[in-house]
Amino acid sequence: MVRKSLDEKLAEIHANPSGSKAFIIADAKDADMAFGIGAPGVSPERHDGEVRFKTLAEYRQQIREIVAQGVVDIMLMSAHNSEILTIQERLFDRSHITPAARANDTTDIHVMRGSRIFQSPALPFRTASLDHLQCGHLDCSPEERHLGANLGLYSVTFSNDAEIDRHTLEQFKLFREEAERKKFRYFLEVFDPNISTAVSPELLGDFTNDVVARTLAGVAGPGRPVFLKIVYHGPKAIEDLVRYEPHLVVGILGGGAGTTLDAFTLIHQAQKYGARVALFGRKINQAENQLAFIEFLRLIVDGVVEPEEAVRAYHSVLEKLGTPPRLSLEDDLQLRTNVMSYGGSGTTISIPPVAAEKAPAEKAPPVKPAADPVPPPAVPTPVAAPPEKKTPEDRPNFAKMTSDERLAYHRQRLNRMFGG
Repeated sequence: MVRKSLDEKLAEIHANPSGSKAFIIADAKDADMAFGIGAPGVSPERHDGEVRFKTLAEYRQQIREIVAQGVVDIMLMSAHNSEILTIQERLFDRSHITPAARANDTTDIHVMRGSRIFQSPALPFRTASLDHLQCGHLDCSPEERHLGANLGLYSVTFSNDAEIDRHTLEQFKLFREEAERKKFRYFLEVFDPNISTAVSPELLGDFTNDVVARTLAGVAGPGRPVFLKIVYHGPKAIEDLVRYEPHLVVGILGGGAGTTLDAFTLIHQAQKYGARVALFGRKINQAENQLAFIEFLRLIVDGVVEPEEAVRAYHSVLEKLGTPPRLSLEDDLQLRTNVMSYGGSGTTISIPPVAAEKAPAEKAPPVKPAADPVPPPAVPTPVAAPPEKKTPEDRPNFAKMTSDERLAYHRQRLNRMFGG
């Protein structure tokens, strides 16, 4: 079994919480547990005015191609897709990417067409069993538990209501105890309240931080999440949480698709202020070219390109492919408000322009863009190349590279990935 980049990066982060440059990227392809038939996204093969969605088989093919690309560290899936790809196809056996599955589906992500369920205070619910995630059937034997996904997303949404939130905590406790017994790892997603009256908007970041700190204070090491997934509420909220507990690895969720600059600025700013993980679902899935979009996410967190430069290069890729962009370059270079709830209403967040921010005095200055801008990548091949089979020793050590060496490596990588 190939050593997973997630484990390597987590070890590096814990060894040097304040100085590590390791950054984990996850593709959240678990939307079929929320949106139903519309989860895979809109198909390009449709008549004018007709909304036709991609199929579940096409959704799985996108997962295969992204795993073959090898840029992300985690692939999050539904239990059903994980069974097919992880257990039956053994897709991840020779990949450094870690398979993960959504371990619960609270009612605030029940966003079917015509549904009003997600508008009510979120209630805990679990469709998947841990045994099904780990081995594909109930009552796994000990030797079978490694066959499937052994990492899961557990999601909680607090409503600032004593009865509802107590029930949420009780169910989380039951999950943690089962996970510890079955040696199942998880990361914890803490959504903002899905009802607008729960918490004053200006207190959302503080509320979420305090919920996280209070909830995990009573959890011993074996039952704690490997990292968090929360809404990005700006520099102060991220810094407060990171400073409070450096070994609580903080990750941010992507929310709605927005503009390409929204996505690229979000990951750039979150990393700058202490986040070490980004989990993007709709932002990746609704991209015109998912492989190119993911590649630019990695280039941004590796300090090779700045967000605006990446947007321009991404549009160059689309132009060479002959792929019409959803937005013009001018519109795609705008920052907009991103809807952060599954249902498309409720909590929102605006990413402030970089120029308007004032970095804290104790923070190191942001990484400067390379003096030599990265040229637009060549046209991608229609199907991703097979994953590179590298041992941990073969992978580049970015911490020991000069900026010129990093730039040269990423130019070569772009040429390999996009057929230049």
